[in-house]
Amino acid sequence: MSNQAEPAKVKICGIKEEATLRGMDGQPVDYIGFVFAKSRRQLTLEQAGKLHAVSREIRMAGGTPPLTVGVFVNPTMEQLADTLAAVKLDVVQLHGEETPTFCREVHDRFDVEVWRALPVTEAQTSGGEAEATDAEAGPARLAAYAGAVSTILLDTAGGGTGIAFRWDVIPAYQNEAAKHGLKLFIAGGLSPDNAGELIAGYRPYGVDISSGVETEGVKDNDKISAFAERVKRS
Repeated sequence: MSNQAEPAKVKICGIKEEATLRGMDGQPVDYIGFVFAKSRRQLTLEQAGKLHAVSREIRMAGGTPPLTVGVFVNPTMEQLADTLAAVKLDVVQLHGEETPTFCREVHDRFDVEVWRALPVTEAQTSGGEAEATDAEAGPARLAAYAGAVSTILLDTAGGGTGIAFRWDVIPAYQNEAAKHGLKLFIAGGLSPDNAGELIAGYRPYGVDISSGVETEGVKDNDKISAFAERVKRS
């Protein structure tokens, strides 16, 4: 468990509508995510540019605009260059098979903060029960990203599934992240209903949510508010 005293950071990912951003004004949200990978939440550069401009006009609970995160899956350097020229992102989140070397090159070339999303996988035991295989072997992956990224984001394998991985693997990842100076975000299957349990039990540096604050596939500002408030007060 982390000894973090500050409230966990909140990232709302998959923003697509200006109304969603306007409705978040004054909320305790630290990061907003724009998806550039193939997804039902994917944005064009034009759409992302407009939303980024709106994000500079609003103020979160702390009095500053939210930081913007671009989500990519196995991008080329050319795609990143084109995107960052059009949209002045604060963070590039890499969600594919990007190597530590690639991550470091992105940081050095574009002078942007880089996050690396890693899947947490589970195997089935002979009795059919799920067994968390990442509790020991998985966290060892983090060492290679020391100095290449600022943050590791743990997500359910497959990403965007709306299903949580087994949280009992989190402490092993937290210990490894601390050893290498990495921040740790948790994603996958989060909602306003389970946010308090996660924060109280594990105190992650930050949490990342998308489908858990949607209603019928559309971002719901009431759910965003409920999620952010429960994270910050837990």
